[in-house]
Amino acid sequence: MKNFILLVFLFSLISLYTSAQVKKAPDFTLKDINGKELKLSDYKGKVVILNFWATWCPPCRAEIPDFVKFYKMYKDKGVEIVGIAVSSNLEDIKKIVKEKNINYPICQSDGKIESIYGGIRAVPTTFIIDRDGNIYQQKIGLLTEKELIEITKNLL
Repeated sequence: MKNFILLVFLFSLISLYTSAQVKKAPDFTLKDINGKELKLSDYKGKVVILNFWATWCPPCRAEIPDFVKFYKMYKDKGVEIVGIAVSSNLEDIKKIVKEKNINYPICQSDGKIESIYGGIRAVPTTFIIDRDGNIYQQKIGLLTEKELIEITKNLL
């Protein structure tokens, strides 16, 4: 009986710890660089790669070709990428989108979204959001195509 009570207690702690780790990704509405409204909730049921970047950031610019290749391979498999340009003007954002042939939606930060995602202290910062809308992982720094594939394979 003593072992049974201990076992129940341990399972309770594990489930409490696990549920405490799940954090819903905050919904937001931003305009993309063409003025179209974009909401995170529009991507319900998909894996979302939410990438905070800046036009003046060399690592941000360096990871874009890998994001473009990854998106070509995975957009039809239930993965979306949304780029959010912070501390960048619209003209510079559009220039980078054209130069790098970015094939996924890019929005300009409204200055508030960084705080609802816990304060973006460095770019690039990327959030991987699972199909249920939970933040699965946060990565600060450059992400490669190989890393994106490795992370998302567990979510598809």
